[in-house]
Amino acid sequence: MNIAARDSSFETPAYLARLNDEQRLAVVHGDGKVAAPLLVIAGAGSGKTNTLAHRVAHLIVKGADPRRILLMTFSRRAAAEMAKRVERIAGEVLGRDAAIIGDALAWAGTFHGIGARLLRDYAEQIGLDPAFTIHDREDSADLMNLARHELGFSKTESRFPTKGTCLQIYSRAV
Repeated sequence: MNIAARDSSFETPAYLARLNDEQRLAVVHGDGKVAAPLLVIAGAGSGKTNTLAHRVAHLIVKGADPRRILLMTFSRRAAAEMAKRVERIAGEVLGRDAAIIGDALAWAGTFHGIGARLLRDYAEQIGLDPAFTIHDREDSADLMNLARHELGFSKTESRFPTKGTCLQIYSRAV
């Protein structure tokens, strides 16, 4: 659907011109009013990442404070790429004023990174030591093996439960 067909007062900004109509609709969703949530479902390679980067840049161009935007992805590389794209797209419109965007997108990162940051920021209020560490899979396996050993499971003939089995059970429970 053409945006112009829905709203004759809408003139497509140059930075949105390279998007298709569906992508543009997602980017400008809720412009000028409180919008309902928007769910974008599309296949691999359809431009979801590009659309999201344009959406965030569009919000910033329209005056949103980049420090109040939460942008999460699954990998560090994707998070860095997304922030870079947002800065580039907004930079096309804002020029020199866009220089602050990279640092201001403080809440761009991975789900785990953002979660860890929130836990550290509010650690004292929730009874955590702010200097906590996060175990990766290998650390967890080592800890599980230590617990098995202390409980005497590592000395039994069948050696059950193995550290791998313990870790699988724990992973499903968390």
